[in-house]
Amino acid sequence: MKKSFLFLIIPWFLYGYTLPELFNALKSHAQTKVDEIGIKQSKISTSMAYAKLYPTINLVGKYDNYSTPSSILPLAPNTLVGLVFDKGSQPFSYNIYKGGIDISMPIFVKSLYTLAHKAKIMQTSIRAKKRINILQNEAVIVSANANLIYLQVLKKAIITKQNSLQKTKKVVEIAVNNGRLAESNLYSIDDSLNQIQMQLNSITIKKQKLISQIQTLTGIQLKQPVFMKQIGVFHTNEFNSLMPLRKEISAQRLGVKANKETLYPTIVAHGSYMYNYGAAYNTHAGLYSQFGDVGVVINIPLLSMSSYMGIKKAKMKLLLSQEKLDVLRSELKSKAIMLKASLTLLDNSLKLDKKNIKNKKRLLKIATVSYLNGRMSVLNYLKYENDVVAAKAVLFQTKTQKIETVMQLAVIYANNIEGIIK
Repeated sequence: MKKSFLFLIIPWFLYGYTLPELFNALKSHAQTKVDEIGIKQSKISTSMAYAKLYPTINLVGKYDNYSTPSSILPLAPNTLVGLVFDKGSQPFSYNIYKGGIDISMPIFVKSLYTLAHKAKIMQTSIRAKKRINILQNEAVIVSANANLIYLQVLKKAIITKQNSLQKTKKVVEIAVNNGRLAESNLYSIDDSLNQIQMQLNSITIKKQKLISQIQTLTGIQLKQPVFMKQIGVFHTNEFNSLMPLRKEISAQRLGVKANKETLYPTIVAHGSYMYNYGAAYNTHAGLYSQFGDVGVVINIPLLSMSSYMGIKKAKMKLLLSQEKLDVLRSELKSKAIMLKASLTLLDNSLKLDKKNIKNKKRLLKIATVSYLNGRMSVLNYLKYENDVVAAKAVLFQTKTQKIETVMQLAVIYANNIEGIIK
């Protein structure tokens, strides 16, 4: 596709902002900050997944009340035999207070590693989603600005027509006063001038809506449209706008795998060191003790209905996303074919529109002379005035449609819009 430029009639000095300034404002505005928060949340989710692989250390405090005296620490059998003949305080109590440290650490929990990998893939999906959102909003800004340019140039064309009619009205007023033309001619011209004012009012309303749209995305309120031109072309690829969903599907596959891995054996190390206190049941004297333990626990799931249901749920979620991807890919393919075909037609239309304007202007000059010489009615003359403005409007609208089409294709293929429009 050949490069094309959005030529503007508005002088460059009327533009208060540049397109890069609008794009930079977009990236720092609240709309984009929401996506930034999403990325930060995904980073936290990834860190949380990896955090499960680290040891867990807890301070433990415990109080137990027993109906019969219980040992304040584990005792070996030989020790118990010796205590039978001991008349002193026995290490048994009705109330035991315990405090210490409890440690556990996964040695082998396969699903944790898979979930950590899944969280990392989801992080790339959210980053890709942020980029696509920025491209979509940049395309909205460009399209809104293109429509602002169209309305500005259309307004100029209408004002030119208004000035032309006002000059004609002065000539007609003289002719009416001299009795050479009927007064109805003035009414027709006044009616056209009223219609023009209504058109100008409508343009002002549409401009405010477009300015508001840009302000919503950037926080900038434009007074005039921003100068821009096309400096590059869009490049086709495998619909990179679907990259966030593709990454999400990759993460969901890992989700299915992680759910299956919950049925794998797990190995977890544990340890504790506890301080115990209790009053001896026979003498009520205070007793203190301390002991620690370390060990390894192997869990082999034999029946886990929640895991089976989790696998089914993860598979269903993956299936729905894959179907959604196929539907979106098909829709984008059809839309891209239509838009590319439209570009060719729009290029041809631009050539015809320019030629049409030249012809309408020539006809208007002839009509003006014929009307002033009394060889044409005022209604026919006004038709030629309207034809010129209508032809210009069609040209400007075609230019706007072309820019909007290029922007849609750029978003579909996730192209860098800043490299296409400047």
